[in-house]
Amino acid sequence: MTSVLEQQLDQLTSQGTAQYLKGILHGIEKEGLRVDHQGFLSQSSHPASLGAALTNPYITTDYSEALLEFITPVLAEPDAAIEFLDDLHTYSYQGLGDELIWAGSMPCTIPKAEDIPIAEFGSSNVGQMKHIYRVGLEHRYGKMMQTIAGIHYNFSLPDDFWQAYQAQEGNTDSLQAFRSASYFKLIRNFRRYSWLLLYLFGASPALSSSFLTGRTHELQQHKEQTLYLPYATSLRMSDLGYSNKAQSSLNICFNHLHTYTRSLHSAIHTPYSAYEKIGVKVDGNYRQLNSNILQIENEYYSDIRPKRVTRSGEKPLHALQERGVEYVEVRNTDINPLLPSGIDSSQAHFLDAFLITCLLMSDKEISVLECDMLSTNLQRVVTRGREPGLSLETPEGEIDLKAAGIDALEQIALTATMLDQIHQTSAYSSAVVAQKVKMVDASKTPSAMVLADLFASDTEHSEWLVQKSIEHKNNFLQRKISPTRVAEFDASVADSLLKQADIEANDTLEFDQYLAQYMES
Repeated sequence: MTSVLEQQLDQLTSQGTAQYLKGILHGIEKEGLRVDHQGFLSQSSHPASLGAALTNPYITTDYSEALLEFITPVLAEPDAAIEFLDDLHTYSYQGLGDELIWAGSMPCTIPKAEDIPIAEFGSSNVGQMKHIYRVGLEHRYGKMMQTIAGIHYNFSLPDDFWQAYQAQEGNTDSLQAFRSASYFKLIRNFRRYSWLLLYLFGASPALSSSFLTGRTHELQQHKEQTLYLPYATSLRMSDLGYSNKAQSSLNICFNHLHTYTRSLHSAIHTPYSAYEKIGVKVDGNYRQLNSNILQIENEYYSDIRPKRVTRSGEKPLHALQERGVEYVEVRNTDINPLLPSGIDSSQAHFLDAFLITCLLMSDKEISVLECDMLSTNLQRVVTRGREPGLSLETPEGEIDLKAAGIDALEQIALTATMLDQIHQTSAYSSAVVAQKVKMVDASKTPSAMVLADLFASDTEHSEWLVQKSIEHKNNFLQRKISPTRVAEFDASVADSLLKQADIEANDTLEFDQYLAQYMES
């Protein structure tokens, strides 16, 4: 991080642009497996008390019928987003009976992948498409990988900020083009420094051995059914978690919107021989939506994505191309088993300061060489991040991780100070101070604390997480939700059931025709 940041912060303050940062918007998406008290995956259908997964805006499912996904609305304050997420947990637990929401990112004990039920979304064409997409993921990567859970942090800046910032920069492009280019600058710098987030917030240093049944690995063993790495931060983000050989050739390093969309468009329309061997429709049953490198845009795995809210029936890439980037989705956040919702307000405040810092840094593009280095750094940190003396690669040579982290936090602290002044709070600076403690003392990181607690309990990873899940369930059931919020959730449940029935009643095409038209559009 360079003096470019300090110059930008000075200009934001002196020209009055900083005041528009009051309008930062946030949304959180958090996944969690439904399990029983023995730590085994639920085999029951998505609870009727939570409405229709296809159409409930707040509570849905991801890959598996047992993988809940909570979605907050877009909110102006990090605290409000965390509170809404807490309320979703509390509300859901009131209808889950004896089931638990798994408190970690790496899945519970799953003896056989066949035991993982794929999510169902009803009989409508759009519902069938969502289900078949997941069937395709099974055939391409296996079911087990799809049970990994995480937290997505959605972040955007308001139009009045972009207008003022564009004027400050003397940029004469359209506002849409300037905003998209600026978001891509943020994304590039995020990728340069995302290792810091994994060090500070990674919380999956161990996993159940059932996750790696039949796979070779170099993890160490704890007791009979637990595997771990002593200095790991986030095995979820390692090659053991999300990996995709077919996608490795895409080399998307997010330099420009047009190259990003072009690369993904090509992947969605380029056949891949291994997937062609799977077949698309075999004996009357779909195995995948198509046999291309990607079935749809969402299949591309990345720790951050540029996003735009789509219109009805619109593809995400088309929305980006037509109307530009609207927000970014940060996808590398582990569920912290030590926190009831897996994330807290301090982490959210830090993410805001981190992302704005990324926006205000150098506009330098990522070369192919640097792109490879960033991938190397990521794997070092997720598997060895707390290892004493660990270094990172840069185009200028190797650097010490701890020294680089402290330097980065000093720069983020400058942004936090500005945000504190705007919001008349100390929350942002306090969040940075909390991270400095972890940078100085690795034992204070969530990954280290998870391992220490796991070893102290002398239990298996699955048993330890069952206990954490029970603790969190009890915590949520003791919370109070406002009657207004309960009424809002009740209405979303009822409305979702009506909307799904309406969608199913109004389909006019056979699914084969619907899918063909969607793929050609």
